Amino acid sequence: MSHNSFGHLFRLTTWGESHGRAIGCVVDGCPPGIALEESDIQPWLDRRRPGQSKFTTQRQEPDTVRILSGVFEGVTTGTPIALMIENVDQRSRDYSEIAQRFRPGHADLAYELKYGIRDYRGGGRSSARETAMRVAGGAVARKVMPGVTIRGAMVQMGPHGIDRANWDWDEVDNNPFFCPDPAAVPLWEEYLSGVRKAGSSCGAVIEVVAEGVPPGLGAPIYAKLDADIAAALMGINAVKGVEIGEGFAAAALTGEENADAMRMQHGQVAFAGNHAGGILGGIATGQPIVARFVVKPTSSILTPVPSVDRSGSDVEVMTKGRHDPCVGIRAVPVGEAMLALVLADHLLRHRAQNPDAPQIARLPRN
Repeated sequence: MSHNSFGHLFRLTTWGESHGRAIGCVVDGCPPGIALEESDIQPWLDRRRPGQSKFTTQRQEPDTVRILSGVFEGVTTGTPIALMIENVDQRSRDYSEIAQRFRPGHADLAYELKYGIRDYRGGGRSSARETAMRVAGGAVARKVMPGVTIRGAMVQMGPHGIDRANWDWDEVDNNPFFCPDPAAVPLWEEYLSGVRKAGSSCGAVIEVVAEGVPPGLGAPIYAKLDADIAAALMGINAVKGVEIGEGFAAAALTGEENADAMRMQHGQVAFAGNHAGGILGGIATGQPIVARFVVKPTSSILTPVPSVDRSGSDVEVMTKGRHDPCVGIRAVPVGEAMLALVLADHLLRHRAQNPDAPQIARLPRN
């Protein structure tokens, strides 16, 4: 199975399966001299960790990360950084009934058509469990860019969106939905409780924002920053759509409305808006980078759905086990991580081509 790596100069390779002994990743290309300890990575994993509320899967995984290589005396050495998380709460028996059946909406059929074999225990390699290592890799990427702030929030659950006039970043970590609108939280709680009790699921829209990104990252043709961000976010499990800046809503705007007018202020270029999401011509402008992605409803539901089995017979599939009624909730930290990985990679590429590009923060040499 190929294509387990992401990035160019800053590269992440993940390994492991949902019900295997462990999952892990290798971060290659991280510059030397950057302070890094497990305590720098763990808080980001804790935000994604399952079982933290009744609105996520009740699989109890501590997701405790271990650094196996690439760090000496608390500092990166420039060699590959290997990270590992042990799986401790697998219940493979929950999947015995679907061993010969293909779950609608899952990768089961496509996976078997490609490889001729599949790990039916929670989806194996195609499980969202793998995204824990993307979050771990994203934590390392953040250390490469100390001046960049990356935050994410859920802006829509099912048919219910937030009121952007109420946006408050401080509220994101005060509720189980990463919701920036405190007024939307009670509605979402009631809505998702009904979905969960019905044995069903719902989708969501996630927004990720990066501030402090230096201008110039990206390239105008085959390494467009927005194209790489779109690919990174689209590569998250269950994601079915990505937009940058105004996105699809730009189709309803006029040229005058969509143009981000510019003026000089205090010797610097100031933009009147950010419909472009911080990227023009594939290159970062220095404005906040804004991207959104849509996560489909969780395919694992208790409602029987028509399907087929490996012998070609028509069957019905009802997925038992522990699943997220809205997988978009835990996708917020994953979206942040993927954005961090793209930006770290582009920062290194930009610095390699431009010798006067912003430098990476390193510990002072003795």
